[in-house]
Amino acid sequence: MNTRRSALRAAPPPAPSARLRVMYLIDSLGHGGAEHLLVRYLEALPAAGVDPVVVVIQDRDGNPLQNEIAALGVPIDNLHIDRLRRRGALRSVGEAMDRIAPDLVHTQLEFANILGTVAAHRRGIPSLATLHTLDRPRRWSRDAVRFRLMARILTTRASRVIAVSRSAADHFAGHSGAGRRLVTTLYNGIDLERFTRPQPNARERLRTSLGLESDARIIVTVAVLRPAKGIEDLITALPAVLASVPAAHLVLVGDGPARDALKYAAAAFGVDQRVHFLGHRADVDEVLAGSDLFVLPSHTEALPTVLIEAMAAGLPVVATNVGGIPEMVERGTSTLLVPPHNPPMLAEAVTRVLTSPIQAAAMGTAGQRIVRARFDLPRQVAALVDEYRRVAAGEARP
Repeated sequence: MNTRRSALRAAPPPAPSARLRVMYLIDSLGHGGAEHLLVRYLEALPAAGVDPVVVVIQDRDGNPLQNEIAALGVPIDNLHIDRLRRRGALRSVGEAMDRIAPDLVHTQLEFANILGTVAAHRRGIPSLATLHTLDRPRRWSRDAVRFRLMARILTTRASRVIAVSRSAADHFAGHSGAGRRLVTTLYNGIDLERFTRPQPNARERLRTSLGLESDARIIVTVAVLRPAKGIEDLITALPAVLASVPAAHLVLVGDGPARDALKYAAAAFGVDQRVHFLGHRADVDEVLAGSDLFVLPSHTEALPTVLIEAMAAGLPVVATNVGGIPEMVERGTSTLLVPPHNPPMLAEAVTRVLTSPIQAAAMGTAGQRIVRARFDLPRQVAALVDEYRRVAAGEARP
């Protein structure tokens, strides 16, 4: 192992025009935002000069996105590590690096950020870590201990720390004790063509598939169904929306641990016939194209990719004023922002958009303009690869 470390540290950096072999270490390949985002980036990276290899730490729900990555021809290695403190976990990650011999390592999510950064540092391999979330663990909880451990490791051993929003960067700097200068902000990008291309008869197809009348007004959200997404607030607001918009229906795309609780809430509020649980869908672009309004009632968010997708699809947006969301939108132009945990204000904003077709159309147009300017995938991939080349060339931390 010592010979390996010495050889890596002595090796010259790749030439500026050389292809880079990058190992992407991620906690799992379940249906989370970071996981879906990785798939989209893996599609675009080879054309930008990167040869990716994916290493997965854990299994989650069968790692459904693994098949999508394999279909791209990207090699995948699953380590099946169930716990961060499992004996041999760090060794397993390090052995994967030895097999792959990457030019640099890019870690995603908590376990990967901890194990991957330490293993790369021991081998003299440059590493970057992306912060996808705004973690607010309870003080002295196990989650808080892991967050402090991750923060200490990233601020002392990672070559770069990337946050997906200014809010996420400020949050990490403030809660980790690290200087703000150590964190670079790089927004996520999406494949605009997928969400902006025409979808003939999408409205009719969606309503037919749900057994709804052609004049149904569809409110849609896409999320992992967990309490922090605030979907129960939206269900609580739905009766007030129906009082003004009797044809309204709520469509939930995604699944998660709160599914049963949300079904119970829908029944308790008497709107179970108006709330449609679609589960995970591969055709999110078609669902968005067939809807009237996108709502994201989250209690916390770093930079939700689904909000970018909804704006790209031309939908007006109602969202909560939390985390990185205000950075992504133009308040009152593309999006109505409301406080979190506030179903009455949420209902008022949703009703306002659904009863104002001219305003709704203008909001959709504004959202598409914002996405083209800030969240185009090729532009963001180019910026990320530029960062890779600086790191691989040995450029010092900021």
